[in-house]
Amino acid sequence: MNDAHELDPSSVREAVKAALAEDAAWDDATSGLLRLSGRTVRAEIRCMSHGVMAGLDIAHAAFRAMDPGVTFEPAAHDGSGVRPGQVVAAVRGDAAAIMAAERTALNFLQRLSGIATLTRDYVGRVAHSGATILDTRKTTPLLRSFEKYAVRVGGGENHRSNLRDMVLIKENHIRACGGIGSVAGKLAGRTAPVAVEVEIDSLDLLRDFLGTPVDRIMLDNFTPDDVQAALAMISSYENAHPGYRPDIEVSGGVTLENISRYAVKGVRYISIGTLTHSARALDFTLEVTG
Repeated sequence: MNDAHELDPSSVREAVKAALAEDAAWDDATSGLLRLSGRTVRAEIRCMSHGVMAGLDIAHAAFRAMDPGVTFEPAAHDGSGVRPGQVVAAVRGDAAAIMAAERTALNFLQRLSGIATLTRDYVGRVAHSGATILDTRKTTPLLRSFEKYAVRVGGGENHRSNLRDMVLIKENHIRACGGIGSVAGKLAGRTAPVAVEVEIDSLDLLRDFLGTPVDRIMLDNFTPDDVQAALAMISSYENAHPGYRPDIEVSGGVTLENISRYAVKGVRYISIGTLTHSARALDFTLEVTG
């Protein structure tokens, strides 16, 4: 829902500090034994895979948190394509600080670049259709803002970031509310200050729900053929009821192999949990060069 690429600096500092603490970076037994503190080294971060760069500012923050005197010179930028062997940043400073921050910095780079890379693949598959690729809330706890940032870097957009951002009525809400009729009655006089979306999991439920005032209808776990049938049903209703024009979102069961069958006329959004819960990490390494 936020198209800006920027990350909140305070969130970056807090996450990096917590990650370094998890790794006991200020009590590195190896650097202590080897007496690396006070020695100056230069190192390069290289990408070892084809993909899309994301997370350089976070990696920089990891080194800076260990020692503000460490210099970090990016040789790529978030959103750029990277290839095996490419140097993406040079680091120079206290050896103990660089060794202690190395794994935390690389962990953020590999995770976020993997998400950006997978998102770019999905976006490319629907470029001809005009459909927008969205993420979901299926994110790593406490890293949601970073992972959603990586989706934006990859060319996707963000669905709601939290439960406050949007009303999304799912199957369990409908059951807890007493059925679709009860939900429809509550929506008829709604005063929600945010957009309202409803998740529909069958053509029968869609038929019962058409006409209820919502901003978006999500067709959840529909086959491509059922999506076409749903679009025809919605279009027929819209033609008979001018002014009723909810956006249509498809979610569930969408893969790189079948997404072209979902990215059809009438589908504005395709939301994909895989972007953040199953993206394959991009491989990065840090090598001391002097």
